[in-house]
Amino acid sequence: MFAIGGCHLLNDTLQAVIPAMFPVLEAERGLTFTQLGFIFFALNMVASVLQPVVGYFSDKRPMPYALPIGMTFSLVGMAGLAIAPSYWLILLSVIILGFGSAVFHPEGSRVSFLAAGNKRGLSQSIYQVGGNTGQALAPLISAFVLVPLGQKGAAVFIIVAAVGIVLLSRISAWYKQQLELERQNNRKKVLLSSIGELTKRQITIALTLILTIIFARSFYVTNVTSFYIFYLLDEYGLKIAQGQLLIFLFMALGAAGTFFGGPMADRIGRKNVIVLSLLVPLPLCLLLPYVSLWAVGPLLAAIGFFIMLSYSVTVIYAQELVPSKIGTMAGLTVGLAFGMGAIGAVVMGRLMDVIGIFPTMVIASFLPFIGLVGLMLPKDQKITVTKPTS
Repeated sequence: MFAIGGCHLLNDTLQAVIPAMFPVLEAERGLTFTQLGFIFFALNMVASVLQPVVGYFSDKRPMPYALPIGMTFSLVGMAGLAIAPSYWLILLSVIILGFGSAVFHPEGSRVSFLAAGNKRGLSQSIYQVGGNTGQALAPLISAFVLVPLGQKGAAVFIIVAAVGIVLLSRISAWYKQQLELERQNNRKKVLLSSIGELTKRQITIALTLILTIIFARSFYVTNVTSFYIFYLLDEYGLKIAQGQLLIFLFMALGAAGTFFGGPMADRIGRKNVIVLSLLVPLPLCLLLPYVSLWAVGPLLAAIGFFIMLSYSVTVIYAQELVPSKIGTMAGLTVGLAFGMGAIGAVVMGRLMDVIGIFPTMVIASFLPFIGLVGLMLPKDQKITVTKPTS
């Protein structure tokens, strides 16, 4: 559990370099907000489109050594990003990095499932909190690595990718061993679902609701992590390093929320955690654009914690809707988060260019309301495992 969670941290740290580099690319390359949005779009759209495809094939034929291969692509993309002299080469490097991420996530989720035992929520939380912690490092990467070193500072993270390749090679060997044990025992490990018997139509509706929740959450989180820094600079006159520390607070508390969400769902139910994650942040998001600087930190911390409380839980819920397709559902849900983040980056970047920074932040504050469709999700039940009697 912890090994694959740690590798998820390394993988998403590499992805975090991209939004962390936005202030540097704007200053050094003169890129517009729209161009920055398209860079984020390229990264996340490649990852989102390919994740369900990789998940579908891994459900049919698991691919243990796809994990280090995916990280190798990420290493190549990061090396290209450090030396790319133009917008188009930056874009190409980001696409290669996105491909590596797309390969990693579905197979990583399957490793987490194989290691979970009966602690499904805990295992998925450990796995996802690794990724969210990696993403949370973006503001610190910007403030302490990329701002001092510039674009070439991305070369530092080639080392991170190399460490990931070594660790994932070890994990892949364990993964292959588990598959061999399943084959020898002629008994494939299956997921027990906490959701009762549903018709195909009910499953389709529930899955659509889950994806809508992910859309709203990802759109809002992308706005905060990629573009709220410009609002902090413009509205409060902060320096980049000061603003990035506030963004880090949002993402760090988001990682904490991700960790607590899974075990909480094991205790009180998947839907209850999802609903809690939907309702609590709504008034806080509406307040954020209007508050004084002293209130920004506490609000970002609370929003980050609660809005990400359901991050791992939505993955588990989708997998339990279709328990025979672990990899596909992981690829679809996590991939959609990347995809919606990609679209959100383009939309928000364009809005900021056209109508300005403050009006864009006000519009973004209403995005979490879309997630209220989650109130209509089917309720889950506690799984009880009975031991066979002799």
